[in-house]
Amino acid sequence: MPMPAGLKAKPEMNPGLTAQRLVALFGVGWLLLNFPLLGMWDVDAMVLGLPLFPTALMALWTLLIVALAWLMERHSQGDKDD
Repeated sequence: MPMPAGLKAKPEMNPGLTAQRLVALFGVGWLLLNFPLLGMWDVDAMVLGLPLFPTALMALWTLLIVALAWLMERHSQGDKDD
């Protein structure tokens, strides 16, 4: 069945590219939450009355979850040219 005029087919994102991005996100998360970089936050400091280390840990974890959600939603919707 032909597509009506004015409508474009949704381009699908390359699954191989998505897999590469997921592996890269895993690598970044592993580096951020591993000792050498995580030890950088282990100081006696407070942020808005909260200890720096757990606050930074939760912030990094939240950023990784947001990046993963954005990547997967982008993959499921496909790239839009509009």
